[in-house]
Amino acid sequence: MIHSFREKYNREFTVEKYDQLLRYIHSEHNISPKFRVAETPVFIPKKLKNQLIQACTDIANQINQADFKEKTEGAFIRESLKIPNENAYSHFLQMDFAICRDKEGELSPQLIEMQGFPSLYFFQELLSRSYQETFSISKEFSSHLGGLSGREYLDLLKNIILEEENPENVVLLEIDPVNQTTHIDFLGCKKHTGTPILCISDLIKRGKKLYYKNDKGIEVPIHRIFNRVIFDELDQRTDIKSPFSFQDEVDVEWVGHPSWFLRISKFTMPLIDNPYVPPSTWLHKIDQYPEHLDNYVLKPLFSFAGAGVDLHPTVEKLDAIQDRNNYILQQKKNYVPIIKTTNDPAKCEIRMLMLWDKKESKYQIVNNLVRLSKGEMIGVRFNKDRDWVGGSVGYFQE
Repeated sequence: MIHSFREKYNREFTVEKYDQLLRYIHSEHNISPKFRVAETPVFIPKKLKNQLIQACTDIANQINQADFKEKTEGAFIRESLKIPNENAYSHFLQMDFAICRDKEGELSPQLIEMQGFPSLYFFQELLSRSYQETFSISKEFSSHLGGLSGREYLDLLKNIILEEENPENVVLLEIDPVNQTTHIDFLGCKKHTGTPILCISDLIKRGKKLYYKNDKGIEVPIHRIFNRVIFDELDQRTDIKSPFSFQDEVDVEWVGHPSWFLRISKFTMPLIDNPYVPPSTWLHKIDQYPEHLDNYVLKPLFSFAGAGVDLHPTVEKLDAIQDRNNYILQQKKNYVPIIKTTNDPAKCEIRMLMLWDKKESKYQIVNNLVRLSKGEMIGVRFNKDRDWVGGSVGYFQE
């Protein structure tokens, strides 16, 4: 988005360098990502950076209000979704912004959705380093903000996940982690924190205590869980059996309590009043549909990776929905193809990654994740057989 750097990058880009980038990433854990890595990072100009910071700060402040939990009780659309031992705050907060144009034609970030759930926090540090090393990105750019270095960023992550615990008593919990798209991020977590990676089926439960067997077959008590399990997937994976149910009362601390995945989600969008947030309404609260439904998008509250999103809702489609409290209708925002590539320009979505700052009792922006697209939606299945699309990172100009 910064013309001079974009022109220089594109001019110096070669397929050989891109292959070198992929080899660099592969060398870290001896595996490659199960998703496409884009040919380019994104250079974020100061004005857009400041807008993103302002939007994140204002929205996070609304989430941090004392009555937020009360306002989001409706997110538990089933009683079975209520999990014991919920934290007072979410350790992780992410905001996805479509890069659009405002009425004056200037770039403007527009919030598409939020997550109180960890994303690729570790992989993004590797990806940022990979672009900088392979393509000699100027050191005046950083994927972090406020002068935070990569080492300091990884230390923040480590401290949040472990706190005062021994790494062997803290586990990263997933469903079939080796086959997850995000497996490379789990390996980054293990490398930098020392925590084991467990499938939910690996857990051993005795009363209120949880254990797992280490490489030597010794049972190790679990004191803290870094949760990466998403309920939508857990409900579908009937092949995965575990003695532990999330509804069980167990003596563990959660890093990223599962309830925050529900509270901070598309469900929260209608609660946020901000110029960077498109108007959104819970479907069951709508008495009369908007006149021009083609200007809106229908979204299931808790779907993942764009599943179930309908860009072309109609009266007939909306009337046919039975579980109306599981959807929002959101004003559509048009992503603009502003990233110049070697052929068609790409659209851009920037996910701002935040962590809870315990000392300051507020969220701190620590990194970002960018997704480039040339399809109708952001996501792999909407960009098949395209180049210069996929996962990337944004560099902020200091």
